[in-house]
Amino acid sequence: MSRKTRRVAIKPANPPNSDINVTPLIDVVLVMLIIFMVVTPLLEKNLDVRVPETEKVETVTEVPPDQLVVRIGTEGEFKINYDKVTNEEYVDKLKSKLERRKEDDKIVFFIADDKANYARLIAALDGAKQAGAKVLGMMTTPPEDEEKK
Repeated sequence: MSRKTRRVAIKPANPPNSDINVTPLIDVVLVMLIIFMVVTPLLEKNLDVRVPETEKVETVTEVPPDQLVVRIGTEGEFKINYDKVTNEEYVDKLKSKLERRKEDDKIVFFIADDKANYARLIAALDGAKQAGAKVLGMMTTPPEDEEKK
């Protein structure tokens, strides 16, 4: 009764493929992308937005004559509204001009030349605070010089 069984081994024509087939995955992703691209514009909700009305603002091109503007030149010289001032008398002259003003009108604007020393600008700001200025402002573009006209 003992029969000998013979083992038969069949070799496959191709070895097993362990790579993932991504073609169906790419197809599914592209279909989903197209669906989202079509559906997204339909999902927009209209929101009512009330925009405040704009008002016409008067642009002032000239500096008012009573406005204090301190200019710092390239060499570090100070000018209070076109009057050259030495370093020693800067605080005193600014203080005398600010004393005549109301408490909430003690505003000084500064404009420094592009090549001016930064330390001179800080000294001018400190001097204005010592003179009693409550608000310090910086000007980005200089007003038209009356001296040049």
